[in-house]
Amino acid sequence: MLTMTNISKVYQTEKVQTHALRDFNLQVNEGEFIAVTGPSGSGKTTFLNIAGMLENFTGGQYMLDDVDIGKLNDNARADLRNQKIGFIFQGFNLIPDLNLYENVEVPLRYRGIKAAERKRRIEDCLEKVGLGSRAKHLPQQLSGGQQQRVAIARALAGQPRFLLADEPTGNLDSLMARQVMELLEQINKEGATIVMVTHDPELARRAPRNIQVVDGKLADFTLYQSREAVLDTANDNKMKSAVEA
Repeated sequence: MLTMTNISKVYQTEKVQTHALRDFNLQVNEGEFIAVTGPSGSGKTTFLNIAGMLENFTGGQYMLDDVDIGKLNDNARADLRNQKIGFIFQGFNLIPDLNLYENVEVPLRYRGIKAAERKRRIEDCLEKVGLGSRAKHLPQQLSGGQQQRVAIARALAGQPRFLLADEPTGNLDSLMARQVMELLEQINKEGATIVMVTHDPELARRAPRNIQVVDGKLADFTLYQSREAVLDTANDNKMKSAVEA
C-alpha cells in the first residue's frame, strides 16, 4: 500500500542544514497496524507528514497505491490525500463553536458530499465511537478522551483506507489512552491500515508491528526491545541483591 525508498528530508536555512530523514525505507501493507516510536527529534513526525502528503520530501521515492507521489503537483496530492488518508492529531483540532455533528461534517462538506450521505456517515461514525447520543454537544462539554473519539469519527467519516495518528493518546490519562487504543484496534480489525506515532511503549507493544526511528532512519525495534529487556533484568537483579543484602 505504501512504499518509501531512500526517502530523505533536508531542512535548509542560510547557515544550517538539518537532515530530518536519511535513506528512510519502509513498506506498509494493507491492513497493517504499525506503531512508530523513537526519541524526540528523531524524525517520526517528519515521516508521518510526508506519508500524509502534508510535507514534501527532498529525495527518494514514495509510492502510495502504485501512485508515484513525487510526480504529482500540489492539487493532485491534495485530491489523493482527501480520497485515501485520514488524520488523527494529538490536539484533537475540533472547532469549539461547532457541535460534534458539525465538526465531523466539516471535511465532508469540503469534499462536496451530498447532505443525505453526509448525515448517514456522520451518524454511523459517531455511533462507532460511542457518541451517537451526544451529537449536539459542544467539544468543551466532553472529556479529553471523548474529544479524541470525535476526532477519530471525523477521520473515519471520509472513509479513508489509511489512517495516520500522531500521538493520539498524548493528551490523555492512562485509562482514556487505553480506550482510544482499543477503538483504533477495532477500526484496524475492520480493515483500516493504521500508522501511529506514540511515545508510550506500552501502547506501542499492543500494535502488531513496531518500528523505531533513530536519527532519521529505521532502527531494529526487536534489538531495541531486547536491550530494554536486558536492562530491565539487570535492574531487577540489582534490586534483588539490595533486598538480600
